[in-house]
Amino acid sequence: MLKDITLGQYYPVDSPLHRLDPRTKLFGTMIFIICLFLCENWQGYLLATVFLVGIIRASRVPFGYMVRGLRGILILLLISVAFNLFLTDGTVIFQLGFLKVTREGLRIALFMAVRLIYLVLGSTVMTLTTTPNALTDGLEKGLSFLRFFRVPVHEIAMMMSIALRFIPILMEETDKIMKAQMARGADFESGNLLQRAKAMVPLLVPLFVSAFRRATDLAMAMEARCYHGGEGRTKMKPLRYQLRDRVAYAVILAFLALIVAVRVLF
Repeated sequence: MLKDITLGQYYPVDSPLHRLDPRTKLFGTMIFIICLFLCENWQGYLLATVFLVGIIRASRVPFGYMVRGLRGILILLLISVAFNLFLTDGTVIFQLGFLKVTREGLRIALFMAVRLIYLVLGSTVMTLTTTPNALTDGLEKGLSFLRFFRVPVHEIAMMMSIALRFIPILMEETDKIMKAQMARGADFESGNLLQRAKAMVPLLVPLFVSAFRRATDLAMAMEARCYHGGEGRTKMKPLRYQLRDRVAYAVILAFLALIVAVRVLF
């Protein structure tokens, strides 16, 4: 299951999406998320599906590799669908005791499941096609206007970059600890869901110790290199918009306009 987490990982391949400016991909991801919450009918979700399929094909990342990240949210997905399916009032389709399925609940549960899946896939596309350094630079450059309001933009971007870098490292560390404990007789596979969750508790102490040790090493390394924030720093590869970025912005805004038109007309 740990290997199924794709958020924060980078998939190195040459594609039109990889060559885009990170600010363009950040803006596109934000607009895509906004559009998902604007969708209220099947026409809107059909447009979102076409747009997402086009983006995934343009990324040239294998679809099977990208879908692996959905296994991590399977429980959250089932809980969201169950709550909307059984706790929404309306026209009853099926009832068994106090549990009832309504037409409105079925519609909301279906749309909620699709929205959650598309949210994960859209965010995963951005992280798989953008290196952590590029993502940090894009976030810092795109939010630079907040410096006038004394917001520490560089520090926020640096923290997000470090967090994304630590996700695969901590997953690898967790896998090593699990294998070491399984070699000593620990059982993480048998039993029900509650028993498996209890079996994971002994992993927390060595995992937290390892995480704190890595954080301390990183802080000492940054201090040894006289790191003092983003003030006065220069970039070896400064971000500049190209023609492909302007085309991407046009496509993103056209998608937003179509979603708004579908919401208003239908």
